[in-house]
Amino acid sequence: MTKRQKDENLLVVVAVEQYAGKYGIPTAKAFALFRENGINTLIRQHYNALHTQPLDESFYFADDVLKRRLR
Repeated sequence: MTKRQKDENLLVVVAVEQYAGKYGIPTAKAFALFRENGINTLIRQHYNALHTQPLDESFYFADDVLKRRLR
């Protein structure tokens, strides 16, 4: 696994854990929601921008996308 892949995974994990915490759901349910809505892929696709920001930004990005998709 490359350093970039590890960093992408970290961004996903942080986003999932923070999402689960904010909405009071199990991390497994948050991860399933991310997977069903392609959030994991989106975070990886936007790695170049997200990795230059604080780790919390991956959560804010995911939360914003999910709010729009789950309306």
